[in-house]
Amino acid sequence: MTTADYSRLPEGFADLETLAQIWARPTENARNVVRYAATASDFAAFHETLFPRLGALLAYLGDCPAQPETAEQRNALMLACAYAEAAPHHELYGGSSEVPFSFDAHRFVADHGDVSV
Repeated sequence: MTTADYSRLPEGFADLETLAQIWARPTENARNVVRYAATASDFAAFHETLFPRLGALLAYLGDCPAQPETAEQRNALMLACAYAEAAPHHELYGGSSEVPFSFDAHRFVADHGDVSV
């Protein structure tokens, strides 16, 4: 999958394609790279754009197979994963890409971090 493929979302979600291009990545480690580089304004823009559409996105994913069958389904799932991982930075951590009062997040390396969605 090329970088350009990340922006393709299912019908009805064209308004989220710019976010998908930035945030949707196939592995946790790849999404972490984006998250670690994000600024408070990046987190705010992600939250303010996706949160109002989150219910529709999750409803769509609820009707999809557990293993995405199309690039659009996979990108929608990756975008939802990215939001779940990034939302606390906007909602709880004041827009910081770091987790306050915690060890450096770069030290955490998920064994499954390079497994694709």
